[in-house]
Amino acid sequence: MESLTKINKAAIALLMFVACWTLYMCDPSTFVGIMHPDFKGAGDSVITFVNGLITNHLGDTSTTLFFLMGAMTIVEVVDKNGGFDWVKKVMKTTSKRALLWRIAFMTFILSAILDNMTTSIVMIMILRKLVPEHKDRIVYASLVIIAANSGGAFSPIGDVTTIMLWNANMITAAGVISEILIPSIISMVIPAFILQFMLKGSLTDIAGNDTTGDTELLDLSSAQRKAIFFVGVGGLVFVPIFRYLTNLPPFVGILLVLGCLWTLSEIFYREVNGTSEGMSCRVIDLIRNIDMGTILFFLGILMAVACLEEVGVLHSLGSGLNVVFKGNHFMVTGIIGVLSSIVDNVPLVAGCMGMYPIQAATDFATDGVFWQLLAYCAGVGGSMLIIGSAAGVVVMGLEKITFGWYMKHITWIAFVGYIAGILSYYVLREFIFTTPL
Repeated sequence: MESLTKINKAAIALLMFVACWTLYMCDPSTFVGIMHPDFKGAGDSVITFVNGLITNHLGDTSTTLFFLMGAMTIVEVVDKNGGFDWVKKVMKTTSKRALLWRIAFMTFILSAILDNMTTSIVMIMILRKLVPEHKDRIVYASLVIIAANSGGAFSPIGDVTTIMLWNANMITAAGVISEILIPSIISMVIPAFILQFMLKGSLTDIAGNDTTGDTELLDLSSAQRKAIFFVGVGGLVFVPIFRYLTNLPPFVGILLVLGCLWTLSEIFYREVNGTSEGMSCRVIDLIRNIDMGTILFFLGILMAVACLEEVGVLHSLGSGLNVVFKGNHFMVTGIIGVLSSIVDNVPLVAGCMGMYPIQAATDFATDGVFWQLLAYCAGVGGSMLIIGSAAGVVVMGLEKITFGWYMKHITWIAFVGYIAGILSYYVLREFIFTTPL
């Protein structure tokens, strides 16, 4: 709809959310009777019960939204205060193929800690300083998309879909990292190996590209910028540990990190002249830069999917898929991954979460085959088309890569990596990790 009407997808998602629940309220007692047979009330008590359902779903949705808002703010603070300047220095080399591998692994690592969209923006800004030729740069940019999606798939904080699954206790941090890390690496390394043959020669002009002046004039010292980087990024890594130690939801940990980073930056800026332009890098100012359109899109999508869950549609769809594929969850999730390159992976994963409840000692148990494969397939599958992920859409806009060029040159390469990752997961799960860690 956004492509056809040029209306932001957040507006469509919010309308869908309201429309679904409005239709539900036309005859709520029917749906309550189907999905909640233990409830025996009638009349006003049904309305009260449904309002309680909506509030519960909103609470579940909010845990994801607050996590995203906190993480986005932390990354913004680190970026605007020069925390990522060191990445440019690490990347510099005269070899095109050496740069490709550095870009691949740096993007992979950063996207596991940050989110894939932010990582893609950071890496493209660096590439513009290091690679003057556009025809070479779009090859690197395509690898950035693949590496960012692969890196986000194995981390509980690396992608919106893994955050959703982690929030819902469908995967654990230790489980998804230990069992999806190798498939994710394979899904990145194989495309990188193939793409390196598209690059020839060396970056002869690199010495003339001075990257020292990229960053805006900052009021903080080098030591203070490093402190902000380590508190912000280190804090993101600490969030899974905090959840393990306290059993509190992940968004509580992210708000703890944001509070610490906010306090630290305010202490640093005490010594700064109040009229300085650098004061705009304080958290209170940067928090206004958060992409609320994305947050509202997730709100609309997740609440609309919650309504589909309450009318029983998702349960029926899940049962139908199990019948068609005879319980082969590798086939089900593999197809979901291909679909995620066409349809946004957030509603796809949200729908799957509603289709299949957590079950003990099955593929649907916490860290079961289905949920781990879903995390991998929904994340990595988005690399097959340039419009299939947030990272792809951002890079498409920044580097003016056409849909046709990407589909002709990159889609098959991403698909090979995607399938290789699934096969490696099958080997790992069937012969090595026969039970979840």
